[in-house]
Order: sequence, then structure tokens, then C-alpha cells
Amino acid sequence: MAFAGRLGWSALSLGVFVALWWIVALVVDSRLLPDPPTVVRALVVAAETGELIFNLLITLARVAASFAIAMLIGSALGILLGLSRTADRLLSPWVVLFLNLPALVIIILAYVWFGLNESAAILAVAINKIPNVAVTLREGAVALSRDLAEMARIYRFGRWKTLRHVILPQLAPFFAAAARSGLALVWKIVLVVELLGRPNGVGFELQSSFQLFDVATILAYALAFGMIVQAIELGLIQPWERAANRWRR
Repeated sequence: MAFAGRLGWSALSLGVFVALWWIVALVVDSRLLPDPPTVVRALVVAAETGELIFNLLITLARVAASFAIAMLIGSALGILLGLSRTADRLLSPWVVLFLNLPALVIIILAYVWFGLNESAAILAVAINKIPNVAVTLREGAVALSRDLAEMARIYRFGRWKTLRHVILPQLAPFFAAAARSGLALVWKIVLVVELLGRPNGVGFELQSSFQLFDVATILAYALAFGMIVQAIELGLIQPWERAANRWRR
């Protein structure tokens, strides 16, 4: 019932947005602001030629690879920083440095040092995301319950059992927060990486459409991209977050 309510409000909000967009497009009457039917036709044409599906799959593969690397390394680093004061003092300056370093600098350096290839593209995206994940998981590790840790020691839990049943459940909300913000950031950086140095993908197509001032195609790709992001959020992240927090009362 709650899900249906949220879905209803989302549909209402989307409907109001589309109506306003349509009205403004009719008033402006310019190819630089196409109306919704024009964008939908551009989306259908791109889908019929196969370019839309191909470029979306290429971009999704890059997002998945860089997101997995960033979550794996960033989570391990963040937990280490949260549990070890020495590691925190030693590595925190580097985390802050990479956290504030512009993404464009890392992307350009990765392409210059490793060439215009897939490895450099994925590495650049992962390096941009790792500090965000590390900071989030460090806060989670610092907030771990000492009472639960003491209980695990009293009942002689092993390291693996303590990690699985005591530490990871407490970190679940922080994993979810890092995953949600990380996915949003990775999407955006992957498009920049594709725009600067890859011969395919959504970022490359957006660059080609920009050079032709083809705003309808740009909005068509944005629409397809938005639908995929919403599907991942509703179909994967939110159900996983609810399952991970089920142990909380």
C-alpha cells in the first residue's frame, strides 16, 4: 500500500512535469526545446537502429565494472580507517586529497598515462568514487556498537562470525548510502569519460548529438538513462536496503 502510494505521487509529479514541459515547448516553438512526442520519436528511432541498446549496454558495463571496484576497495579502506586510529591518521590526508581532486584531472591523467583504453576509463571512474565510499564506511565503522562487540567476545565468536553477524549488519545502512550516492556519481563520471576518450557509449552519443545541436536525441538518451536508474533504484537498491535492515526493530 505504501509502495503504491509512493508510486502514485511519483506518477503525479512526473505528469505535472511533462505537462509543463509540453506547454513551454509549444510557447517557445524551437528545435532547441522539442516537445515530449518529438523526444519519444527520437527514442524510438534510436531503439530501432539498435544504437540505443548498444550504447546503453556499453555504458552499463563500464558503470558496473567501475562501481564494483570502487565499492570493494572503498569499503575495505573505510572499515580499516574506522577501526584503526593509526591507519586513519596515516591515510586520511590522502583520502581528503582524492575526495577534493576534480574528476576531470583524474580522467585526463589516466588517459595520458595509460592510453585511451577501457582499463584507463574504468580506473579513472573507480579512483573518483573510492574516497566517497571510504568516508561513508569509515563513519559506519566508527559508530559500531561496543556493547555488541563485547557480547561477541563473551560468547567467543570467531572473527568470521563476528564480521558476518555483528559488524556487517550494523554497516548495512552505510553500504546502502555509499551504493546509492556512488551509483549516481559513477553514472555521471562514466559519461564524462566516454565523452573525452571512448568511441561508443551514451557519453559519446551525447557528444555527437551536441555537435549537431540534436536536442531531441540528447533528451531521448537522458530519458532512457533515467528509466534505467529508476529501475535499478526500485528493483535492486531499495529491496536490498529493506532486507539488510530487517534485523532492526
